Amino acid sequence: MTVTVNNKTPLVVPPAIRRQAGLKSGQEIEFKVSGGVISIHPKLPTADGEYTAEQRRLIDAQLADGLADVDAGRVHGPFSTHKEFIASLHKEAKKLSRNKTKRSA
Repeated sequence: MTVTVNNKTPLVVPPAIRRQAGLKSGQEIEFKVSGGVISIHPKLPTADGEYTAEQRRLIDAQLADGLADVDAGRVHGPFSTHKEFIASLHKEAKKLSRNKTKRSA
């Protein structure tokens, strides 16, 4: 489909093209220009709108703790097979059961 650009009226995307692209009424879109080509993309939601500031701080703190564990080598794997993974789980379970102390009744 072809439309003519006119300085007096805004550029309009024909309804048939909007339907083919899956654009809905009221949806935000982004325009990107590269080498004389204009691309129109649906604007993706940001994670900032999904969580409160307090929830985001908690998530960021937990991610930082996890990355610190990785940096310190407190991780297991990678495993080549599921059997290696299960053997590792059994090994860790044995360590935990050895460290358990009996409680008096």
